[in-house]
Amino acid sequence: MATSKLQTADPGPLDVLVAGAGYVGLAAAVSLKQARPSLNITIVDAAPAGVWQRDGRASAIAAAASRMLDRLGVWEAILPQAQAITEMIITDSRTADPVRPVFLSFGGEVEAGEPFAHMVANKDLNGALRARAAKLGIDMIEGMAVEGLEPGGAFATVHLADGATLRTRLVVAADGVRSKLRDMAGIKTVHWEYGQSGIVCTVAHERPHDGRAEEHFLPAGPFATLPLKPDEKGRNRSSIVWVERTEDAEKLVNGDDLVFETELEQRFGLQLGGIRVDNKPRAWPLGLTLARAFVAPRVALAGDAAHGIHPIAGQGLNLGFKDVAALAEVIVEADRLGQDFGAMNVLERYQQWRRFDTVQMGVTTDVLNRLFSNDIAPLRAVRDIGLGLVERMPRLKDFFIRQASGLSRSTPRLLRGEAI
Repeated sequence: MATSKLQTADPGPLDVLVAGAGYVGLAAAVSLKQARPSLNITIVDAAPAGVWQRDGRASAIAAAASRMLDRLGVWEAILPQAQAITEMIITDSRTADPVRPVFLSFGGEVEAGEPFAHMVANKDLNGALRARAAKLGIDMIEGMAVEGLEPGGAFATVHLADGATLRTRLVVAADGVRSKLRDMAGIKTVHWEYGQSGIVCTVAHERPHDGRAEEHFLPAGPFATLPLKPDEKGRNRSSIVWVERTEDAEKLVNGDDLVFETELEQRFGLQLGGIRVDNKPRAWPLGLTLARAFVAPRVALAGDAAHGIHPIAGQGLNLGFKDVAALAEVIVEADRLGQDFGAMNVLERYQQWRRFDTVQMGVTTDVLNRLFSNDIAPLRAVRDIGLGLVERMPRLKDFFIRQASGLSRSTPRLLRGEAI
């Protein structure tokens, strides 16, 4: 992607400046450029070039998100490395329990032949979106932080760390849960910490997982095993998302490898044979962050800049893609009508579309975490009865599958696989 022309000469006003080159920022730029090729779009990313290639994490891509990626022309490149989730089981137990009864299980299809989710390596997702952005002619400035923002009348002025100044009709802030652009725009947040951290790593195991994902609700937090494609050596692998109290999580990832693997094995079990940690485990502190507004003059928040939620439902990435699809639809429709898509009356449409759904998901994950991350006997009885009732009600299970797949009634067109 070109970077020099924007740093050595005044390119004139931009239509859209996207801050952040994660999957949300890239998808936002690609969605807009594909629908409106005439738009002048630039991505600015603070991370040094190539950092994304060292991301060893994987993400669950819901069916709606895969439809969107297909419409954007990147799913074909991702699919060979993607692992379909064919089954999901949920248990509620204690760490030392020898048997973990299955309280709830889901089949893995929303439509015939269409799994409700796939597991995709973050670097594969990011790489495919970057390739598509380059093909569409989207410029990128890497290793460059945004240091200042001045919302104006028809344009916002953005100041970069190297002294360059850019003017743009709209800034899309997709720069993460600690978004600097959000602060610069004067948008406040609601935030609290959970006292938990999410440990992430990849595990190799002897027997195949057959596409089954598992989530075990344990007193300290959920422990999820998510199926991955075999690696280039043919080894069976799963991604681990393991929530522990922050103090314990730090000790585990920074302590002795044997202790870590012993604790991991106690939670993972031996149903897939012997296991081995395949990469260096890392831990991230968990909290709830909700922006009080999703828009400000000439600014729209998307992805983690707008909302950071608990991973208990695995919906963080898919919420970000919902933001992208809704924002792109609003902007493209406004541009076709000759409206100023950076004006507040247009951006309010995006906020109205996405804010309630996001707050609802944030509250839901917060309640689920508080309900399941404990060992209080009365709560355990209530939640297990609830899981058992859902298991015995096919229509309710189908509803939850469609919700998990991202195919709700307010789904934007891109997430239905339709052009905007």
